[in-house]
Amino acid sequence: MDIVGEAIASMRAGAPTAARCAVRAPWGMRFSRIGGAGFHVVLQGSALLLPPDEQEPIRLNVGDVAFVSHGRSHALVDDPASPQFAMPETGDDDLLIPQGEGEMTSMLCGSYYLDDIRPHPLIAALPEVIHLPAQIGGEARVQSIVDLLGSEMDERAPGSSAAVPALLDLLLLYIVRTWYRRQAEQGRGGWAAALRDPAISTALGLIQSSPATPWTVAGLAAEAGLSRATFAQRFTDLVGSPPLTYLTWWRMTQAGRLLARDDQPLSAIARQVGYQSEFAFSKAFKREFAVSPTAYRRRQGDAARMVTA
Repeated sequence: MDIVGEAIASMRAGAPTAARCAVRAPWGMRFSRIGGAGFHVVLQGSALLLPPDEQEPIRLNVGDVAFVSHGRSHALVDDPASPQFAMPETGDDDLLIPQGEGEMTSMLCGSYYLDDIRPHPLIAALPEVIHLPAQIGGEARVQSIVDLLGSEMDERAPGSSAAVPALLDLLLLYIVRTWYRRQAEQGRGGWAAALRDPAISTALGLIQSSPATPWTVAGLAAEAGLSRATFAQRFTDLVGSPPLTYLTWWRMTQAGRLLARDDQPLSAIARQVGYQSEFAFSKAFKREFAVSPTAYRRRQGDAARMVTA
């Protein structure tokens, strides 16, 4: 079970988007808050990222990737004093951004639409901004994806409409994976350690791949090769919640996805997430979401129709 991939999939709320832009100094772009995450890649020149909450500016050079994990409002500028143009929420390659006649900067900017109402704790634990410099321990795979994205968006060859979203998804996966790997290498705890811990990652994989199994703490501990007490303590310390609390959270997350995705009977969805009784499932779901499964399905359907209208 790919724990990182499943965490991202559990939050996915739409296809990713991206656009290229080229501007000459002085220039500035202000990005409003979005329901998901944003990213920026410098292809030529340099830029300053002005993070949320007036944190220190981050210098982005050629090949650098910046990931704004929680979609907070932020800005890209050539200089902090430059005026900032408010960017629209949707990408537009033909957008005319006010600029000057100075040095050229070319960038690839995009967004991921993720459900931030019920974020996976692995994603929620990410910092506001992840900066992956190209020149300091650069990630060859990340750079390969960036190069492919640039080529696809330049050439617009047959199949690009399928290739670009797939590459954007792959970029997101590698950004998250790289950050957690680097955190683990620095001896950090939490999810960074959980993903590297054979026992805890085994348990997480079992929960996420088989939520219908009637797991107990003792059963998960046996699969992880630890005593019940040691397993429960280690899982809680690294993941941030006890094993069965996380199991319930994951079951309800999967139930929400199923309710929004298709019209299966509630009894069928209940069985898929570990409940033999529709009544017990409905009670657990309402406790988690504050609405019944039927009301949740109706609300999700109404939201989808508003988006497509």
